[in-house]
Amino acid sequence: MNSISTRNLSPYVALGPILLGVFIAADDQTVVVTVLPQIMLDMKVTVTELDRASWTITGYLLGYLAAMPLIGRLSDVWGHRRMFALSLVVFMVGSVAVAISPALESLLPISLPDTVRFPNFELLIVARVFQAVGAGALIPISIALASDLFPTGKRGLPFGLIGASAEAGGVIGPFWGAVIPRYMDSLWDLLWTTLPIVPGFTVWLNQPQGWRWVFWINIPLSLVILGLVIWLVAPGSKTSTRIDYLGGLLITLSLATLTTALARIGSPDILMLALAAISIGSLYIFIRRQLIHPQPIVPLKMFRKAKFSAANGIHLLVGSALIIGMVTIPLMANTVMGLSPFEGGLWLMRMTAAMPVGAIIGGLACQRFGYRLPILSGLILSALGYGLLGGWDTLIQDPELTIHLAIVGLGFGLLIAPIGLAAVDSVCEGERGVAAGIVTATRIIGMTLGLAALTAWGTGRFGGLVSNMRLPLPVTGETSAELQRRISEFNADITVAGVTVFNEFFYVAMVLCLAAILPATLMNADQAKSLGKN
Repeated sequence: MNSISTRNLSPYVALGPILLGVFIAADDQTVVVTVLPQIMLDMKVTVTELDRASWTITGYLLGYLAAMPLIGRLSDVWGHRRMFALSLVVFMVGSVAVAISPALESLLPISLPDTVRFPNFELLIVARVFQAVGAGALIPISIALASDLFPTGKRGLPFGLIGASAEAGGVIGPFWGAVIPRYMDSLWDLLWTTLPIVPGFTVWLNQPQGWRWVFWINIPLSLVILGLVIWLVAPGSKTSTRIDYLGGLLITLSLATLTTALARIGSPDILMLALAAISIGSLYIFIRRQLIHPQPIVPLKMFRKAKFSAANGIHLLVGSALIIGMVTIPLMANTVMGLSPFEGGLWLMRMTAAMPVGAIIGGLACQRFGYRLPILSGLILSALGYGLLGGWDTLIQDPELTIHLAIVGLGFGLLIAPIGLAAVDSVCEGERGVAAGIVTATRIIGMTLGLAALTAWGTGRFGGLVSNMRLPLPVTGETSAELQRRISEFNADITVAGVTVFNEFFYVAMVLCLAAILPATLMNADQAKSLGKN
């Protein structure tokens, strides 16, 4: 069904603002990486409190993931365009809350005693979670909207463009965070003299906003997107289906506690165990409830379809493999290679910049060959790339470095459209939103699990390799040259141990990609034939 308005326009015109919405949602996931030092300074969070500071990222991931299945289901019942608009509004409100969080104490009508600490930073984290709920909903709803706008057989390229927009947003986010604060304060100073004076409020706004600009700028962008979507896309009809809100609460609770527990796996404690128990318990109750509820929030019958289960299985493994590369590549550059964080970021860009290209190619391939061929091609390319990365040593340089990383990124990009398309096409029209939400959440769960495993295993593995190494100390009668030689040998051994661990990370990621080939074979070939005819 084509949901474009009566204006005689191509559905790709309506897709444009949807893609921009996906872009800014993904952009805000990584934009905070660049501005985090400024936030910590402004909010008086010290370097020794990095575990607190990391929640600016973890909190966004939590909100991004936790509400996906529920909001996906809500979009099926209330209409995809309505929920897209509502999610944008939530994203805007969250952005404003993040931007004003440092000033909340100054806006209070009373002054707090010096002994009382106002929870500015904690409120910022809450605002980030709220912002992420809206942002996370935009991606699965966009997939459902694309399914409304384009007929079967013509959805490959739109899905590829959605994936490309999401990946491009994640790539550009850190640079966006570096550029916007630098220039917006100067531009604001030029515009300030033309604005009316509002006592109190004007004084506060006239202060330099710095890192807050990366969140303030979301407001005009979101308003433009909102207006265009409302203008170009028909609202669609509501259904009379009742929503299992308790079931939605249970799955949200399970995903939220799972994310939080995995974030603490590096330093396990009783709280982590309690969160894990809550996650497992709420998931068990959720599944039991869905099996007996007449209108479940997640119709478990969807998992009886081989194509849908296969898509989620692939995404779980791919998410785990992807996060290994995204964490390991810059870390390897910064540690054993001795490069700067900026150079490490450029290494990672060689991989991530290839993903939007692969997403578009994968979308076009879907329309011609169906799901299985681009999925298998993407998995083989990613596995090949990781195998090449596993052979790296400290002498690796261009052009091999760029080629190897681009192969990995291109492979992952090829997977984006066919996996999402397979999941959505395997369910009925009234379940597209929740299907898109589940398959998107599965990838993020895979990334969370991969990151947790990487943290736990990697630390232990490196510790085992260096456990017998001791820093050389001066001995009686030893010359400085001999001591320096022993120190150099020690540093070389440490470097070899680091390279060994990083290489093993890459080989694990390669195995995960190869393992995903098994569920990929469940993508039925007859679907490819029908798509080819269309």
